[in-house]
Amino acid sequence: MNKIYPDAKAALDGLTFDGMKVMAGGFGLCGIPENLIVALRDSGANDITAISNNAGVDDFGLGLLLQTRQIKKMVSSYVGENATFEKQYLNGELELEFNPQGTLAERIRAGGAGIPGFYTKTGVGTLIAEGKEHKDFDGETYIMETGLVADVSLVKAWKADKEGNLIYRKTARNFNPMMATAGKVCVVEVEEIVEIGELDADNIHTAGIFVDRIILGDHEKRIEKRTTRAA
Repeated sequence: MNKIYPDAKAALDGLTFDGMKVMAGGFGLCGIPENLIVALRDSGANDITAISNNAGVDDFGLGLLLQTRQIKKMVSSYVGENATFEKQYLNGELELEFNPQGTLAERIRAGGAGIPGFYTKTGVGTLIAEGKEHKDFDGETYIMETGLVADVSLVKAWKADKEGNLIYRKTARNFNPMMATAGKVCVVEVEEIVEIGELDADNIHTAGIFVDRIILGDHEKRIEKRTTRAA
């Protein structure tokens, strides 16, 4: 099975549709599948539910799909630096399902592991808990959260071999490994593709069995907020 595709558009061919659920890896602008996001925008798919820690910035990352109003709902933990995200939500133009960040990560991991729901103390007694099942364990109250599964997961990794085994680089790992397991189809963009056997098996973060399609990306790697100090 050849998992290598020539570009992002080809890698998403036949996968996009109106009303789809998409997971997109990354934290801020770190480790985002920037080429695949552009291809998703260009696909014209609408009414998308996007599951991602945040939505990038106004003109980069998932912010591009907010600008074109292709996203109907965000499942996120952070509005971040995106003024378009904030404006559309406050104006009632965008649905938002807020999650504590650890809860979001665990919901994605659970979805990938085939776990439909789990209990957590995080959010008990807050707006997060409204409408959710409560249950006591050893005298402590927990709320039930559901696992998340997407139609397509868009993932950014550092290296892949031709079987789809992946290695992420440092903090760019963030949500990407969990999302790779929680999409019905997993599409990955990487900075380098190597031959099978070239990756140290002990350093592989995502096994190729989870990966369906791979592209070699050309990455801008924009810095979200540059901070410097005086010499």
